[in-house]
Amino acid sequence: MYAFKYPWLLAVLVLPLLVYWLMPPYREEQDSLRLTFFHYITKSLGLRPQSGAVIPRSNWLQKIMAPVCWSLIVLALARPQFVEPPIQKIQPGRDLMLALDISQSMETRDFLTPDGKRMRRVDAVKEVVGNFIQKREHDRIGLIVFGQAAYPVTPFTLDHQACLKILSQIDAGMAGPQTMIGDAIGLAIKEFQASDTKERVLILLTDGNDTGSRMPPRKAAEIAKQNGITIHVVGLGDPGITHGADKVDYSALASIAQATGGQVFHGENQAELEKAYAALDRITPQNFKTLRYQPRRELFVFPLGAAVVLLTGCHLLMIVVSLVMRLMARWRTKIETPVTSNIFQVHI
Repeated sequence: MYAFKYPWLLAVLVLPLLVYWLMPPYREEQDSLRLTFFHYITKSLGLRPQSGAVIPRSNWLQKIMAPVCWSLIVLALARPQFVEPPIQKIQPGRDLMLALDISQSMETRDFLTPDGKRMRRVDAVKEVVGNFIQKREHDRIGLIVFGQAAYPVTPFTLDHQACLKILSQIDAGMAGPQTMIGDAIGLAIKEFQASDTKERVLILLTDGNDTGSRMPPRKAAEIAKQNGITIHVVGLGDPGITHGADKVDYSALASIAQATGGQVFHGENQAELEKAYAALDRITPQNFKTLRYQPRRELFVFPLGAAVVLLTGCHLLMIVVSLVMRLMARWRTKIETPVTSNIFQVHI
């Protein structure tokens, strides 16, 4: 699409006509030679002297080039532009960090698939979390895995395909056998320090209890709250189990979430885990801004260049014509001038 940046300047096109119609002609007085016998000359030539002016005459080329060049110059001043199709850019309004427990206990095969087969906890988590990531196309997502220690896997990014590819490569036991929940929250706080978004959410998934983090989970949650981070916790395992090494302390997980204004979800099986992440998808709707930009290509150089070329060509043509006419005038003068020669008579 073509447009003018200053279309109101096109009104200047009629300015020469207004000047021609409304302004008086330009007059200039020049010194003249006074002749006392001027009336004798006019009488002998049959002329009647009267007051007047010498009006410069213009040729047909000048009459055509003047309005054309003026129009091109005004067109260039109006800044013609080619407006390209709009480009839309999504600016995320939320950073979402996923902290996944991949301790040795995630090897447990107690999750049932829809067809009744048993699968490992880590495989169910990877499938559900992968679907969750695909739905959050406008959020920047980061990924942390933890076990005996916490490790940043991906920084905050909109390249969700890279997150999914890395997610498919992690496995239970890669971070050690223990569960360091407090260290995972502390690492998430550090990762959020590079974030400039106002809304920050950490989704923590674990199937066990904290087994000796350097920072207690409750204390880490309080620090997260001070940094504007909301923590939602997803626990894996049967909440009815109150003993054993793999039991989930939902009261401890609830205290972590409540400290930051988050919620706790139970993921006893794959169906419940999917419901938990569906609920998280609802309570954290995607927050983003759409930036719209239309590139513009400047075209004023074309009418301006055309005006320069036409004016230059016109003046060069007039110079050439003037030179040719002078040469022809000299040639005619030589032909019309009588040739005189001395005739010598030789008497023998």
